[in-house]
Amino acid sequence: MYLMRRLFYMSLFLLLASCSGGTVYDHYNHTSVSGWDRGEVLSYEVPRLNKTSKYATMLGLRVSESYPFQSLTLIVEQTVLPEKKMKRDTVNCQIFDSQGKIKGQGINYFQYHFLVSEADLKQGDSLHITVRHDMRREIIPGIADIGIQLSRQ
Repeated sequence: MYLMRRLFYMSLFLLLASCSGGTVYDHYNHTSVSGWDRGEVLSYEVPRLNKTSKYATMLGLRVSESYPFQSLTLIVEQTVLPEKKMKRDTVNCQIFDSQGKIKGQGINYFQYHFLVSEADLKQGDSLHITVRHDMRREIIPGIADIGIQLSRQ
């Protein structure tokens, strides 16, 4: 019963996120909940854009209760093709507030969204995006999924 309810809410969230008119890309990659290794770089390939516009890149996280730290620092590198123009952002994701309460939405797995950057992109541009963690610990437990969403503003 619990699993069915959780799957229902995750499906509903994905459906609502995909229905937003400005979203042009939304994809999650899984990590091992037992530990995301520093050397494991997650990659995302955003296909060619249909319109020239300003776009926002969002980072999505799904974190379990077993995550042991207050925050998570991620390095997001975006390469705009065909120009091969690269931009690197460091995103500090607050998982718990100062009182130790989890800030995300959910039950057992908590959903978060963080703005990475905004950029003017041209019709025909595509993006190659990578995400890796920048924590002192080599292996980080409790991170289930990392997602990238690109939306037209």
